[in-house]
Amino acid sequence: MILLDAYALLAFLLDERAADDVEPLLRGSSRVAMPSVNLFEVVDYLIRRKDWSEEEVQRELSLMLDDVVRLLDVGAVIAWRGASLRAAYYAKGTCELSLADCMLLASAAPGDKIATADPSIASVARAEGIELVPLPDSLGRRP
Repeated sequence: MILLDAYALLAFLLDERAADDVEPLLRGSSRVAMPSVNLFEVVDYLIRRKDWSEEEVQRELSLMLDDVVRLLDVGAVIAWRGASLRAAYYAKGTCELSLADCMLLASAAPGDKIATADPSIASVARAEGIELVPLPDSLGRRP
């Protein structure tokens, strides 16, 4: 399964640089998922920073979430693992992982890949033996 971080889905929705890399993931034969807490980040960003209405966000995401991207519930096991990852790897200025980033990392099962442009997520994923689908950031750099 391929796990998307919030940036990956936002890049696709906003037609940013990584959209060309994310589109084949969404249209491919691999299963694609996202922890529900990362969806929270997407919705928050679109409404608060991009001035989308709740209706626009719901319209754009509803079909995608029903048909393409499976939402993962974050239960106690993943929450504990995410907290452990944040405690182990978070470093202000060098490895700034959000809580949602840690839930994404904690949601990865053996064989899963994480699609991200975030260097901190990529660094921890590599350290934890999680495969990556490196996406370009806004400047075209891949982690």
